[in-house]
Amino acid sequence: MTTCSHHPTCPTSHAPDHEAAAVVSRHWEQGWALLCNGVVLFEDNGELFPDGQVAAPRRPVPAHAA
Repeated sequence: MTTCSHHPTCPTSHAPDHEAAAVVSRHWEQGWALLCNGVVLFEDNGELFPDGQVAAPRRPVPAHAA
C-alpha cells in the first residue's frame, strides 16, 4: 500500500530507482532527507529503509586510489 499522492507515483522504497522519490523533508544541516517512499537518505549516501534495513554509505572513491 502506498500513500504517495505524486503524479507519477514515486517508486517504492525497494525499487531500483527508489532515490527518485520526491523529497518530503530536507535537513541537510543535520545530514539527512526523507523521501516520499519512507527512505531516509544521509549525506554520505547511506540509506535507512522504512522496514529498518540499512544500506551502507557509498562514498566516492578518489581518482588517485582507483
